[in-house]
Amino acid sequence: MRATTLHDPAAPADVVAPALVPLADWEPRATAHAARADALTAVWRDARDRGSTHAIEDFLFTYYPTRVGHLRRWHPGPGVVLADAAEHAGWRWYRAVDVPDGGTGATLDVEAFVADRGDTVRYVRALVSATAGRPGTFGCFGLHEWAMVYRDRAAGRDHRHPLPLRLGHDGTDAVVESHRIGCSHFDAYRFFTPEASGRNQLRPTRERQPAMEQPGCLHAGMDLYKWALKLGPAAPGDLLLDAFELARDIRYTDMAAAPYDVSSYGVEAVPIETPEGKAEYVRRQRGFAARGQELRARLVAVCDLLLPADREGDVGVSGRPSR
Repeated sequence: MRATTLHDPAAPADVVAPALVPLADWEPRATAHAARADALTAVWRDARDRGSTHAIEDFLFTYYPTRVGHLRRWHPGPGVVLADAAEHAGWRWYRAVDVPDGGTGATLDVEAFVADRGDTVRYVRALVSATAGRPGTFGCFGLHEWAMVYRDRAAGRDHRHPLPLRLGHDGTDAVVESHRIGCSHFDAYRFFTPEASGRNQLRPTRERQPAMEQPGCLHAGMDLYKWALKLGPAAPGDLLLDAFELARDIRYTDMAAAPYDVSSYGVEAVPIETPEGKAEYVRRQRGFAARGQELRARLVAVCDLLLPADREGDVGVSGRPSR
């Protein structure tokens, strides 16, 4: 993307002048972004349009509530002025900027965004950077999904997804009982059945989440999509879709390694109850962790652009992110 610098009279004197990007450069990027979003959501949209559910991909639009239209909208991120972008100037957290040719440009209004979402930005930065600084743990084997259905039949409960259990109820319970469970992610642990909760060797809580997240966790990797969403228009379009694509890829492995039979979706099981399945799970888990660490660095970089003063020291965790 070619860019020139632009004097912005609304910016403080010590802020680097934003880059001015002409319409001929940013419009193709916005179009390509929308096409990529369409490709990434094609399976889910097809199921939705047929009035059907998708036991694997629905999670990406229910647990992480967003709309396809949101994913299709491209944002350049902070520090960029889009020339000939009068429509953008009306978007939330954008403002109009006069450009040299006399047209109307638009840029992210960082001051307004931080005024509204500063605590969220600080929380995201603190959590993501803390997670990135820890070693990954690669011995959980996705047993969180098994713990979510443990002894369901004995307790008269229906399991979470309308799919058959690959090993049946008794076989599923036996896998849980024969393994050590060490789930560090609160938003997985909180869905454990009461009978499984006490089997977890860790006790994650919402308050301890920043101290317990680790990069090997599949759910922590999927949550990078949530944190990109929390940054809203400050997250550049490629960062948002890269995070969504990672979350989608992880979700398929999460369900392939779960107790459910997902063969109706053309997905081959990762049988974590076997040595071969465990090895395959760890292989994928390490790959996801590497991709997640790269995204964490990019998320932190965006937070630092929004709150440069926080780079001088630890930002800490200021409450929970706003919705």
